[in-house]
Amino acid sequence: MPDRQKITTMLWFDGNAEEAAKFYVSLFKDSAILQTTTYSQAAAQASGRPAGSVMTVAFRLAGRDFVALNGGPHFKFNEAISLVVNCDTQQEIDELWAKLTEGADPKAQQCGWLKDRFGLSWQVVPAALPELMKGGNGDRVMAEILQMKKIDLTRLEAVGAGR
Repeated sequence: MPDRQKITTMLWFDGNAEEAAKFYVSLFKDSAILQTTTYSQAAAQASGRPAGSVMTVAFRLAGRDFVALNGGPHFKFNEAISLVVNCDTQQEIDELWAKLTEGADPKAQQCGWLKDRFGLSWQVVPAALPELMKGGNGDRVMAEILQMKKIDLTRLEAVGAGR
């Protein structure tokens, strides 16, 4: 992989790394599966994972590289880390939200945050949010966000404009 980025996010899965990587790649432009490795006999013995099963999947999402590891049931995702997606339109927010929340826990959704069916946290937010937050009505914009699950950009723009 030429021109490798210096820091790459590693995501730990319990046997479904390949499924997750393929799903994520399907959501964004400039995305692809880059490489899949399998557990060798020695790695299988050390890890307890089956020899020949998928160990890692290197993939690119919207131009950023990630690696998904089938590491086993030892660690689970939590909200301490999330992937933020800056969306330009309400349509983009709506479409991405629908895809990421399919099969996911609806209780894990608030303020543009959600957990997908693999347990990974995402923030699906408008790219304009920093500008809306720093305006004179930033506190009102924040109060409005706290009432939302999926972000309503039109509503936030109205609040930001003082309407």
